[in-house]
Amino acid sequence: MSIEIQINATPKTLPEGSTLSEAIEAFGISGPFAAAVNMEFVPKSRYSTTLLHQGDQLELITPITGG
Repeated sequence: MSIEIQINATPKTLPEGSTLSEAIEAFGISGPFAAAVNMEFVPKSRYSTTLLHQGDQLELITPITGG
């Protein structure tokens, strides 16, 4: 089975039982970023243990630098 989630408002289909780490890998983001699942920040140490569920909304946020 699979689940439908959204990553940065983009629909993605992942296998049921996928973790946040697997979703990040599927999205292809690199460099420094922060992750939130359903508007709750998830520390990097929990990416591989955070299970995703049908309808979850992920936000992968990269820092903006400038002056």
